[in-house]
Amino acid sequence: MSTTPRKTRTARRRAFGIAPALLLGWGLLGSAAPAAAQDFPSKPIKFVVPFPPGSGTDTSARYFARKLNELTGQPVVVENKPGANGFLAVKAVLAAPADGYTVFVGSNSTLAVNVALFRQLPYDPVADLAPLTMMMRSPALVVVPGNSEYKTLPALIAGAKARPGVLNYGAGSAGYQLMSELFNDAARVQTAHVPFKGAAEAVIAVVSGTVNFAFAEITSVQELARSGKVHALAVASDRRVPALPEVPTAAEAGLPGFTAYTWVAGMVSAKTPKAETEKLAALLTKIEKMPETREFYERIGAEVMQGGPEEMRNFQNAEIQLWKRIAVTARVEQQ
Repeated sequence: MSTTPRKTRTARRRAFGIAPALLLGWGLLGSAAPAAAQDFPSKPIKFVVPFPPGSGTDTSARYFARKLNELTGQPVVVENKPGANGFLAVKAVLAAPADGYTVFVGSNSTLAVNVALFRQLPYDPVADLAPLTMMMRSPALVVVPGNSEYKTLPALIAGAKARPGVLNYGAGSAGYQLMSELFNDAARVQTAHVPFKGAAEAVIAVVSGTVNFAFAEITSVQELARSGKVHALAVASDRRVPALPEVPTAAEAGLPGFTAYTWVAGMVSAKTPKAETEKLAALLTKIEKMPETREFYERIGAEVMQGGPEEMRNFQNAEIQLWKRIAVTARVEQQ
């Protein structure tokens, strides 16, 4: 017969009964994170774009949004938040819950060039944002109004040399500003910067003759070039583009070695859990590798950029260093 007091035996039984229950509960909690990642996405996703509708960044965001919807069955909404050099859009992404449901679809200006142009950014494009995938790149076109007196790139350069600081260029982002300053440096001319909220506004300024020239994505001006509303002087790439085969490269037009591309990539807040980040990156990279994605970009004069998170980060860091160097060479004063 046991001499252990009844209350003590009861307490022990309760303790041993509770322990398995606690272990089971802990096991369930431990499996919750992987299960959540497996179910991701389970609600609508938002793509935040730092430029107005009509830009190449917006075009890419809407294409990837449609394809992501097809892959997941979840709605993907594109929200345009232009202005303030992309600061408003980045701020909105970083202020949203870091759960993978808010994606920043950014460009070379917001993800690299801003570092070269601003002494103090309100965000760090490397520390604050985690890369998902590279999307596309597009060579820039040098465009002038359809009725411009400058019908060729050498004529534009000659006009700028004849009147230093008088001719002006429109730029809808920091990226286009540095492209134009790179052109100034390469052509040894001085032209004035006229800022706009986005690429579409800068193109409208060219059409109306408000500015003398601008660098623009093929995606946003090819139809205007075909209709004669703008005149494309050169494409800043090492080869002509199928979308506008009649437009010479910068080298063919008399400015050898001059190339300038815009590019687009997807990012999320760096605070997003690794599992959700990896799942989203895998989905977007899958879209990037689809044959129809390559065909889509070829039709609009752009090309797919291959690469997931690691490639995107390496490319971004290289671009940051490139534009820092160009800003110093072109003597662009930091803001």
